[in-house]
Amino acid sequence: MRHVYECPLRWADLDPLGHVNNVVYVDYLQEARVDLMRRHAVRPGEGDLDEALVVVRHDLQFVTPLLFRMRPVRIEVWVEEIRAASFTLGYEIADVHEDGTRTVYLRATTVLSPFRFDADRPRRLTAEEKDSLRDYLEPVLGVPGGALERVRWTPSVHLPEGRFPLHVRFSDVDVYGHVNNVKYVEYLQESRIVVLSRLWGGDLASAGDAQVVVARLDVDYRVPLLHRGHTYDAWSWVSRVGRTSVVVETEFTDGDVVCARARCVLVFFDTETQASTVPSPEQLAPLVALHEASVAALDSAG
Repeated sequence: MRHVYECPLRWADLDPLGHVNNVVYVDYLQEARVDLMRRHAVRPGEGDLDEALVVVRHDLQFVTPLLFRMRPVRIEVWVEEIRAASFTLGYEIADVHEDGTRTVYLRATTVLSPFRFDADRPRRLTAEEKDSLRDYLEPVLGVPGGALERVRWTPSVHLPEGRFPLHVRFSDVDVYGHVNNVKYVEYLQESRIVVLSRLWGGDLASAGDAQVVVARLDVDYRVPLLHRGHTYDAWSWVSRVGRTSVVVETEFTDGDVVCARARCVLVFFDTETQASTVPSPEQLAPLVALHEASVAALDSAG
């Protein structure tokens, strides 16, 4: 069984291309997830402030741009897997048409775990919690959006040109004092824009005719980010350059501690044809240079 949430769109959700921004999709998933748990008593990890249901991982595959309209968009949520101390939710954001066909905008999964702050570790799901989740369990095989391919992380690369000082705002934290999972994706966007603008001479608009859009985003949450007076570090590097796409990986660190790790597939996009395109040499050259610098840094370290 799938839970269906009708998610309203807001005008402020749009990016400069008129598409719903990639950060906002993660907010939509959170809304749908909370709606499922509130309406149907699927509430593992709910209790006092010593415990919470925390996001361990997000995997998102962006399929088709979602444009603003007055009607809501449909979000289907189901349980893909139940383990001893965690479970995985699957999502599909789509419109279902009268003839039964679907326009899919996003497929995604989220791994969640009940976490005890007093013991500083996850706890096992109870039998009652597992029973409540089984009502929404669907086999992964053949499920649209199910079993998204797990990312293979490359070795970390910390180059000066890829550094972004990450400032946590007070409004970014939840009731537990931790940065909300959605905000990490916003931080990734901020750091990525700064690094790309730095590569392209400080002005994204003048970098070329092709824009870049997010096609795939994977985030591992490891150590909570907190509100504090000094910054964290966001380190970004280019792990792959393709004909029409580039892969940017990012780590959030607190000294030697890795707080989160992310991998973003960016596709060059033609706004007139609304399709992927080959970037200009001027756009591609700085990305290739950063990729080569990343490979050289790994070779020298290894």
